[in-house]
Amino acid sequence: MKICVSEHIWEFDLKAALGEISEQRREQALKFKHEQGQRLCVLAYLLLKKGLHDNYGIIENPVFEYNEHGKPFIVGYPEIYFNLSHCKEAVVCVISDKPIGVDVESIREYKESLVRYTMNDEEIHEIESAEHPDVAFIRLWTMKEATLKLIGTGISKDMKSVLDGTKKYTTVERQRYIYTVCE
Repeated sequence: MKICVSEHIWEFDLKAALGEISEQRREQALKFKHEQGQRLCVLAYLLLKKGLHDNYGIIENPVFEYNEHGKPFIVGYPEIYFNLSHCKEAVVCVISDKPIGVDVESIREYKESLVRYTMNDEEIHEIESAEHPDVAFIRLWTMKEATLKLIGTGISKDMKSVLDGTKKYTTVERQRYIYTVCE
């Protein structure tokens, strides 16, 4: 498994980068109204390109197809799994030879109603008893999102029962964000 993380959202030439990516991804990036969204979309793709080159020797721009829930896969490379995620502080790309999911989220104040809607009683207790409840919530949230991205369904099932203990999680906390990889 290869994990690529970048916080360099504003440190590359967007116009030049748009010329280096696939037409498909360029169209996706340009659908974002604001430059930050475009940059996040492009940077995620650039991380994927680098990871594919470094780990598999693939030099062509990957083209995606999507399952019925929107989970992407690389055309012509069914043995390579990847997942992308971004927030305003960072972009994460994970590449593996088995299904994988990743989520990255900014650490921010949460709403009590969201906790009650998405977390089970044990998770609520964990959040409420944590020294930093906002961090505990985001850690659990990224675990849940990464799980759903791994299985490829998106947020289509009861969020309270997503974590079942059968998956392996790698969670990394940074000063302003948290990411979790689920395998």
